[in-house]
Amino acid sequence: MAEQAPGYQLPEVGKISPEVFEQVIKPRLGRHRPEVLVGPQHGVDVGIIDIGGGRVMAVTTDPFFIVPQYGWERAAWFAVHILASDAATSGLPPTYFVVDLNLPRNITSEGLEALWHAVDATCKEIGMAIVTGHTARYDGTDYPMVGGAMVMAVGERDRYVTPTMARVGDAVIVTKGAAIEATGLFGVTFPDRIAAAYGQEIARQAEETFYQMSVVKDAMTAVEVGVRDAGVTAMHDATEGGVWGGLYEIAVASGVGMVVEQNAIVVSPAAQAVCDLFGMNPYAAISEGTLIITCRPEKAGAVLARLEDAGIAATQVGEITPPEEGIRLVRDGREEPLEHPRVDPFWDAFARALAEEAE
Repeated sequence: MAEQAPGYQLPEVGKISPEVFEQVIKPRLGRHRPEVLVGPQHGVDVGIIDIGGGRVMAVTTDPFFIVPQYGWERAAWFAVHILASDAATSGLPPTYFVVDLNLPRNITSEGLEALWHAVDATCKEIGMAIVTGHTARYDGTDYPMVGGAMVMAVGERDRYVTPTMARVGDAVIVTKGAAIEATGLFGVTFPDRIAAAYGQEIARQAEETFYQMSVVKDAMTAVEVGVRDAGVTAMHDATEGGVWGGLYEIAVASGVGMVVEQNAIVVSPAAQAVCDLFGMNPYAAISEGTLIITCRPEKAGAVLARLEDAGIAATQVGEITPPEEGIRLVRDGREEPLEHPRVDPFWDAFARALAEEAE
């Protein structure tokens, strides 16, 4: 008897699609535990566990992504902030860090010391304790995926939010703009190509975007206004799929509609230049560092003011609508469906650029 073909297709690269998650992952989540308040969901950055005493722990995990060419300090900063950013979208402060380092054999003692000093410094800057881990060198491992890590954020049970909690009428706010990660990573990897095409100033701006690739400060600043009825209802880090993917995922996770004004989403000159040069749609390109926030409409002004006071650029780009109105994009005055990009253009663009550099 021939095997039935699955009702989904694995992506060539990057995160699995909602269909793969719903059919393969979600039905098989181990034993039910009542203290798990929020389990795995597509588009949701954290799980939430009730730890008693009116407190919860938000937990997230990701590959530990180290690119030595960035320099150990910069590479470690980025690797730690990727995880801390997801944890911070819960509205709770990142508290504990766990890392599994499966390092390639070509790392030196000096490299390991420099890497670990930078991990330690970054965790101290965020306020996280490193509580356990594993460190070894192995055959068959290589940069940038050199293991995995977890971050846990701890706080009061009534203080967390997830991307499932957006409500009809909420304002939608986007920090920093589109293609932050794509711009930062291309900026530090191909500065000469960017400078040759657009000049040294744009190349400098693209490279400096690297240190915008975190939403820890964004999230912790936004929730100072309040959460749930008092302010922020949901937050999501716009990683793979960029701003379009992040907006779409919040709407789907919350079971709501959304209307978004494209012209309200900032695309910096450096981001536009990088995306034009390397062939990416800035709104669909990976954007670690862009925080999507939904909040009660009467609190939108306070959230924007708090972010501005903290030196974080942000704009109100839309609102949450009833689910029957769908997820809509207004582009140059015309309305159309807002669709998930499915495959992030960054991966192919980055691979092409690396291949061209090697020629």
